[in-house]
Amino acid sequence: MKIRVKLYAALAIYLPDGAVKNVADIEVDKGTTPEAAFTFLKVPLEQCHLVLINGLFVPPTERATRILADGDHLAAWPPVAGG
Repeated sequence: MKIRVKLYAALAIYLPDGAVKNVADIEVDKGTTPEAAFTFLKVPLEQCHLVLINGLFVPPTERATRILADGDHLAAWPPVAGG
């Protein structure tokens, strides 16, 4: 199945070749979770601070169990600091 992955800021380096700006469409197996998708892309899980599926927040406790559906948009942002 195909999902769209959007990786922001420093995470964009983990997108596959052919990504446009910070977005890539990837093929994943049925039953894939956000955590599995990030692992497939070699994104360090500790760097996925804010995770959204279709614009809705996914808490850390659900990232290993929430199943993605065909056509879902998975987005992640790294932790940020500043002031």
